[in-house]
Amino acid sequence: MKPGVAAPGMAARLGSTVDERRGVEYRELKSKDLLNRFNGRPMPFGWTVNPYRGCEMACRYCFARYTHDFLGLNDPRAFERTIYVKDADRARLVAELRRARRSGQVIALGTATDPYQPAEAKFEVTRRVLEAAREVPGLSLSITTKSTLVARDAQLLRQVGATSEVTVNLSVTTADPALARRLEPRAPRPDLRFAAMRALAEVGVASRLFIMPILPLLTDSEPNLRALLIAARDAGAVGAESNVLFLRPGTRETFFEFLATDFPRLVPEYSRLYAGSAYVPSGRAREIDERVRRLAAAVGLATRRRADRPDQRAPRQLNLSW
Repeated sequence: MKPGVAAPGMAARLGSTVDERRGVEYRELKSKDLLNRFNGRPMPFGWTVNPYRGCEMACRYCFARYTHDFLGLNDPRAFERTIYVKDADRARLVAELRRARRSGQVIALGTATDPYQPAEAKFEVTRRVLEAAREVPGLSLSITTKSTLVARDAQLLRQVGATSEVTVNLSVTTADPALARRLEPRAPRPDLRFAAMRALAEVGVASRLFIMPILPLLTDSEPNLRALLIAARDAGAVGAESNVLFLRPGTRETFFEFLATDFPRLVPEYSRLYAGSAYVPSGRAREIDERVRRLAAAVGLATRRRADRPDQRAPRQLNLSW
């Protein structure tokens, strides 16, 4: 790819501006398929759905900023200021969901962008995906979000869950609202996310706490992890899942720029931890993983690492009860 030039096949799909607010421009994106088959490295899902391209939440550690490079937008900040809204025709969605159902694999909503980011309140692409899913029993859906807007669809999720497997993963990295605002500038406060988790549990929709990512020296302390696990347990979560921060190129530069401004004393330690790699040393990762497991056991909440989820590349047997 050439910097500033959209990848082949993308330029013709980029549409006009449909809205502007809060310093964000929303544009149309003509999508060939809203559901995409995932055939890459081992992952716990076989299909992905990202109703939007780009994410207004502006999380400092977001791994997906590089995806705007394919649109010719190489400024990392463009990922949170130029949001593409995908089209979602009902008949096409139903057909794609039926095709995905035949594989027996998990369909993950929100792998590279939050499906309930502020754009969803106006454009409702995620809601249209769920309305189509209601027509296709026998699916396995996993939704990951930081947004309280997911509670808007509590009854719809309950209806989908009557004939399919549905889990909502609420991502909360810290119980400290001030730190959360610095790390995730446009995401709802942590306590509001737990309130959304409680609202889902009250109508029988399974929810899980995602402590992802855990940031060394910022959110990996026992008091913070314990507070998150207790809040999730009290909100009716079925379990928790965690993963330590990784910094791929593109994200690394943005995150270190943030550290230099907000936490300059941590720059030398992060430089050491992530020297020559996107991952912390394995010993440090094991130490954090063990801390989470120990604390989760103490508060009575099931937990697992992200890496513990089964690889979904191999199709599983379909549930024929529907």
